Order: sequence, then C-alpha cells, then structure tokens
Amino acid sequence: MDTTPPRVVLNGTTLTVGELITLVDGAAVPEIAPEARERAVRSFRAGRRLAASGRLYGRGTGVGAHRAVSVDADDERAHGLRVLRSHAGGAGALLPARQVRAMLAIRANQLLAGGSGIHPGFIDALTEALRLGVHPAVNEYGAVGTGDLTALAQTGLTLLGERPWVASGLGGRIGSNGLIVSTGSAGLGVAAAPAPPEAVAAPAAVGPPAAPAPPGSVPESAVPPPPGSVPDGVVPASRGGVPEVRDLGAGADVAAVLDGIPARTGTPPLGAPARTSLPAPVTLRPGDALALLSSNALALGQASLGLHEVDRLLRATHAVAALALAAVSGSAEAYAAPVHALRPYPGAVRAAGEVRRLLGLPDRPENSGRRIQDPYGFRAFPQVHGCALDAVERLREVVEAEINCPSENPLLALDGTAAYHHGGFFAAPLGHALETVNLTLLQTAQLSAARLTALGDPALTGLPAFLAAGPASSSGTMILEYTAHSALAELRSCAAPASVGHAVLSRGLEEAASFAGQAARQTLRAAEAYRTVLACELVSAVRALRMHAVPPQIAVFTVADEALPDGTDDRPLTGDVTAAAELLRLLAQF
Repeated sequence: MDTTPPRVVLNGTTLTVGELITLVDGAAVPEIAPEARERAVRSFRAGRRLAASGRLYGRGTGVGAHRAVSVDADDERAHGLRVLRSHAGGAGALLPARQVRAMLAIRANQLLAGGSGIHPGFIDALTEALRLGVHPAVNEYGAVGTGDLTALAQTGLTLLGERPWVASGLGGRIGSNGLIVSTGSAGLGVAAAPAPPEAVAAPAAVGPPAAPAPPGSVPESAVPPPPGSVPDGVVPASRGGVPEVRDLGAGADVAAVLDGIPARTGTPPLGAPARTSLPAPVTLRPGDALALLSSNALALGQASLGLHEVDRLLRATHAVAALALAAVSGSAEAYAAPVHALRPYPGAVRAAGEVRRLLGLPDRPENSGRRIQDPYGFRAFPQVHGCALDAVERLREVVEAEINCPSENPLLALDGTAAYHHGGFFAAPLGHALETVNLTLLQTAQLSAARLTALGDPALTGLPAFLAAGPASSSGTMILEYTAHSALAELRSCAAPASVGHAVLSRGLEEAASFAGQAARQTLRAAEAYRTVLACELVSAVRALRMHAVPPQIAVFTVADEALPDGTDDRPLTGDVTAAAELLRLLAQF
C-alpha cells in the first residue's frame, strides 16, 4: 500500500487555503516548483544588481525612522543581522505550532513569487522546517498589521541557527523543555552547498536540551556548533558578535561562493535519509533581513486557520438550524427558492437551499408548520447566516490573493529592472475582511442562541419547558442558555473592530496601522466561542426531536441521535455539549 503523503506544490501563485491547511497539519509535504525557485534566483540576482546601482531601503539604509541613515557597503551583512536581532522583540505566550507552520508555508510561497530579492536558501530552509516537523518559537505580541516584524525576525534568527527549533508535534524530536537545540549557526559566513541526501548515512544528532526557559521565552543561544556544521572559511561568532569570513585563498571563486545558490529544485525524495534532524543554518547576505521581515505571513496564517474553522462551523450550522426548525415544527416558507431568487445574495440563497436539502423539502415548500410565521431565529436565518457565508468567501479571496503575491518593501519588478518602495504590506484588506467575518459570525450566533431559547419554550415546541422530564420543577436544558450566552459574550467582544485602534510609531513615520493580526486572533477566538453556542443548540434540538411522537426520518438526525447521549433526566450536560461540539465536524460534511 502506498503510504507516501501527498505533496503541495509551492509556486508563488496558486496556493489555496485548503492546501495550506494540509501542510500545517502534516497531511502533505511541500514541494518547490522548479520554475518558481528559478524566479526567486533571478530576483536575488536582480536585487544585487539594483543595490549596486543605487540605494535600496533596508539594504543601503537603516529601517523605519532610520530610513535616511546610510549603511556602508562593507557593513550591509552585519547591518542585516543587527536588524534581525533588534527586531526579535516579541512578547507574550508562545504561539501554537499550527499558527507558526502556517506562517512558514505562506512566507515560503510569497518569496517564491519573486519580488523580494532574498537568497533562495531561506525558501529551502522554510520548506525543510515544514517537512521535518519543526518550527521557530514565536511570541504572540509584536505586530500591528504593517508586517509581522517580531515573528519573522525570530524566524530569521532560528533559520540562521541563533535560536533553537521547537518540535511541531508531527514527528520531530523534542527535549525536556520543549526545545530542539540548533546544531550551530552559519551567521554571516559563507555557506557551502548542502550535501545530497544519499551522501549521509544517518541524521545528525540533536544537541542536548537547553536549560528550561521562562514562560514565553526561549534561549538566545544553543550549544557550540559541532565539527562540520559551519562551512569552511567561517569562524563561528562569539555571543553577540559577527562571524568572520576568512580568506578563501588564491583562485577561489568568490562570486560563486557569495552567490551560494545550490542547484536545487523540489524537495528531497520522501523516504530518503535526511541530512539532519533540523534545517541546515542559512547564511545571511545583504538585503536578506528586510526581505524576510516584510510580510504579514503570521497574520495571514492565523486568518487562514480562522477561515478554515469558521467555514466548517457555518456549514455545520445548516444541519443544526434544520434540526431546530423541525423540532419546533417551523414554517418552511421562509426558505422557499422563489423568495431568495428575488434578492439573489449568494449566501442567503445557499443557506436556504441547504436547509431545504437537509430536510428533504422541495424548492416551493408549503407551510405545514404550527404557525403562520416563526420568530426571527428561524424566519430570518437565510438572510443573517447568508451574510456570514458571503463574508467567509470574501475573506478567502483576500487571503488567497495575499499568500500568492510578493508583499516586500522594496518590491523588485519581475523583470529585474526596477525596485519600488510602497505600502503593500499595510494589511487593510485583510483586517477589514476579518472584521466582517467576526461581525457576521456574531449575528448568526445570536440567532443560534435565539433558537436555543425557542427550543425550551412550550408555546413553540408543544413540549415540556426546557425539554425536561419528571417533576414539573425539573430544569432540563435550562442551563444551556446561560452557557451559550456566556460564549456569546466572548463572541461579542471579538466582533469589536480591531481597526478602530490607532498607533503612531517610529518617530511619526508610521502614523497608522491595520491591526490585522489582532483581527485574525479575534476570529480564532470567535470560532471557538461559536462552536459552543452551536453545540448547545444542537443538544437541545436533538433532545426535542427525540421527544416527538414521530421523529423525522432524515440522515442528519439519524447521525446526531446516535452520537449524542440520550436521557432527559436532570444531569450535568457538559458531556453532551462536548460531544455535540465534536459532532459538528461531521455535520459540516453533510
């Protein structure tokens, strides 16, 4: 049986959110498209040419408020290292592996678009980290939606070998403190081309774990590099220093060594012996530092994960809302196709059609319900939920545009003839798309909570209050309203637009910010809260349908009935809500 995992081709132009998620979860391995890597090679060489003919921001100058400060040509590599070290000032909790892996994949794909001028060795190392199941330790705070500077600086120092790698939980080895110690730093030295996989008999040993680090931090240095881990011609740097490049001797091809681009395409064959258990340290060259930092890859990664989860929950909502409508014997007229054909919003049309499909209703259903019309939770569901569906599709458009284009400042023209200083890194489109998702998710969650309340109302269901059995004083599902509204309060806080914030930074040069990263984290939190609201509704809808004399003979109810705990006695319902939350993954596939 073929157990080879699928590959996702990174070519800088066609990566989808679905493909990204498979990389994040280790369900696929990255493969660099040869033509995309060649594009990156051309961009690197163009960057060197353009820098030689005139100053480029961040290469021949300082950064931020120091944009007018010149950097001597012989100091450009050391300047890049100082930029990475000084910008690696993130704080707060360390981010989960999935978020950081998403950032790595996105940054690699963006760099393959060919506008950065970065050395292709960084792209190779980013994809190698994904393949090996390791990632840099990245702190939560440090960006305001104008580039994920601290996260990518921490990543850059890890790629250089100055910071340790962390196992991603996908097969990587991990020390007692959660860190894999780097095998040494190439610093600013001259990198030799990596040996082919078949030339190494076994992976290099992982060094001893570093001393336990305080929460939210990682050691700034690891063990001394073992013999052979630093290329010939390089003296390892002392702590805080700059590695020295020794004289390579008469006749050495200095241009070829400084270029240092191995003839590599794709990824090593799966199953081939690995060169090392960690990505080989990358050599920093002039211009590499800012080229790596100039991106919102982390915010985009978090947005992609939030998008994936919200999309799944919105699909599951069709099933839950359909069950609730059946449980209250609601009117299907609000879902009739002619109603939505008159106002053809794609999301509303889709929401109404999904409920009809799941309940086995025709396009023109008759009102066979208990009332001439129902409360808004049922009657306005297509309109409200449809807005959330439309918002998710808009977010997908924005994310897939951003992860497939260069965002670097300066941006190198694909033909290598010009460099443009611009503001494409200002993530306003992403931030606004995320905030629309958060606001519309709150609206559909409020309807879910309203349907939950309706399910406990005898006037609407014809069933005992709160779907209780036994003595009249029994509470039944009463507490689920409190649980749902507690989660709804979290959703409401997540819907407050992050973009209303303001920041003036770097001595007034950067006088605005998009706060897209904050909006992305709000989306992730909102998805978790919405899952709880929806699970509470699902528990009550299934209990109500079980109490019907003739429960509906539809597939979605059959699955939910078998999956959720039964019984109507007063008992703790935490297990029911937990089981329902897990069941939503399956219901999203109906």
